[in-house]
Amino acid sequence: MKDDRVVLTLDAGGTNFVFSAIDSSGEVIEPVRLPAETIDLEKSLATIVDGFTQAAEKSPRAPVAISFAFPGPADYPNGIIDNVGNLPAFAGGVALGPFLEEQFRLPTFINNDGDLFAYGEAISGLLPQVNRMLESAGSPKRYRTLFAVTLGTGLGGGLVHNGELFIGDNSNASEVWLLRNRLRPESFAEEGACIRAVRGSYACRVNCDPSDAPSPQQIATIAQDSSHPNHAAAIGAFAELGRVVGDVLANASTLVDGLVVIGGGIANAHAIFMQPLIDEMQRRYETYDGRPVDRIVQKVFNLECQEQSERFVKGAKKTIVVPGTQRELSYDPMKRIGIGVSRLGTSAAVSVGAHAFALNAIDTRN
Repeated sequence: MKDDRVVLTLDAGGTNFVFSAIDSSGEVIEPVRLPAETIDLEKSLATIVDGFTQAAEKSPRAPVAISFAFPGPADYPNGIIDNVGNLPAFAGGVALGPFLEEQFRLPTFINNDGDLFAYGEAISGLLPQVNRMLESAGSPKRYRTLFAVTLGTGLGGGLVHNGELFIGDNSNASEVWLLRNRLRPESFAEEGACIRAVRGSYACRVNCDPSDAPSPQQIATIAQDSSHPNHAAAIGAFAELGRVVGDVLANASTLVDGLVVIGGGIANAHAIFMQPLIDEMQRRYETYDGRPVDRIVQKVFNLECQEQSERFVKGAKKTIVVPGTQRELSYDPMKRIGIGVSRLGTSAAVSVGAHAFALNAIDTRN
């Protein structure tokens, strides 16, 4: 349903702050780009106010809210940022949300980018698309849960269930980057599931310095060229990433049990790393006496593969009779997870999530 209410947004990167104004159809202005100020708090706040002011002035309609993703750690419900990483100006606790509400007299909502990505894909991305596919096939199966990971500079996560974003009691849910690293148990998952991981693994395999390694996009191109001398190294680098991410998703799926969507720049290389990812999720444990046990109960399907997608949709429809009656019930006994890449694009999904989150909060208050 179209909603022409405008929400101001911000993409807060380490190099640029990009401000925009969106409604349910997308951006309604040309984004405003300003150099990011990451060290000096006063200058950073001034930049943010300037950017939102310009975006509001360019908007064809008066904005009803501000909603955006901002790097944590943070108390997101209260709009308090405590970032000591790539935005040290906000170390120690800065009430950014309340500050912007005072400046613009607009309700302001701040979330984690992984959460907003998940929310956007749950609203108009992978989740509804899969449910439409199931409905068209006459399947009784429907999904209400979507777990998201983003693979880029870092490893992000987000969870939506029954149309509600789940952030936890400490604004710290879905922080899967801190799960144990499958290949290097002394480390954490993000070290093996991000841009630097792919470059580092490739560099190790071709015996070069990681700083001299190509970008993941270039490594993906090499992986798709069987005649390239470093073809095997490129395949291996993405296979390592797939195993680490697969382990993360297997752990998450034992708790979450829903569809999975993958976003971020590295998601474009899904054809290379998806099968190792799925193989890791479907691998087997052993009991102490050596008997095999499936890693997870659910079967896992790659929704980017037509054959696997068709098997996922088909499922295992079955009709049974209620004991002692003539009543029949149809159900699908196949427990399964579908994994696909972003249907909206990561940035667009974050924008959709930011817009919807703000309007839902406003409507709920009213």
